[in-house]
Amino acid sequence: MFDLYTFGTPNGRKVSIALEEMGFDYTVHEVDITREEQFDPAFLKISPNNKIPAIVDRDAGISLMESGAILYYLATKSGMFLPKDPHHHWEALEWLNWQMGGFGPMLGQAHHFLKFNPGVSDYAEKRYGDEAARLYGVLDRQLEGREYVAGEYSIADMAIWPWAARWQWQTMDLNALPNVKRWYCNIAERPAVVKGYNVPLEAKIPMP
Repeated sequence: MFDLYTFGTPNGRKVSIALEEMGFDYTVHEVDITREEQFDPAFLKISPNNKIPAIVDRDAGISLMESGAILYYLATKSGMFLPKDPHHHWEALEWLNWQMGGFGPMLGQAHHFLKFNPGVSDYAEKRYGDEAARLYGVLDRQLEGREYVAGEYSIADMAIWPWAARWQWQTMDLNALPNVKRWYCNIAERPAVVKGYNVPLEAKIPMP
């Protein structure tokens, strides 16, 4: 049994999608970052960096922050969604880290300047808009001729997909990225993804 501390952000949705896909039982604790609830001392004990998501594995007595570490932990514990063959195994971890190191942080900056603060800095809008486009191009090339980023559906897809679900905030056109669009729509139809996307807030998955 898990306790999930989360909010309706791409990083939060990664973990609820994974929990649903893997069939784990979990209790949701909403941490409203718009009200700065992530700075509550009780949450700090679970997530020292004051960021969502975080989990507590009640059975093992383990708490974890950082969505990439959480996804790896869940995949290891469940034995699911991390390929067994060495090539695809490391490929999945490679693309999980690609999301953690680039696709998430850079798109987060694009959200800040393009969605929430347009007109504040032309330089920042161009910098992060261009980098978002570059990263989507990398993803589109990786998906050419393959259904998922690492040969089979994995925690790498679960990490990347919720960020792609905000393509409009990044001023991206998925119609110009046929491989990404196909991959995105395919994953959007998975029942566990639909259910996990709505934890803790009800939200409609945007479709291109």
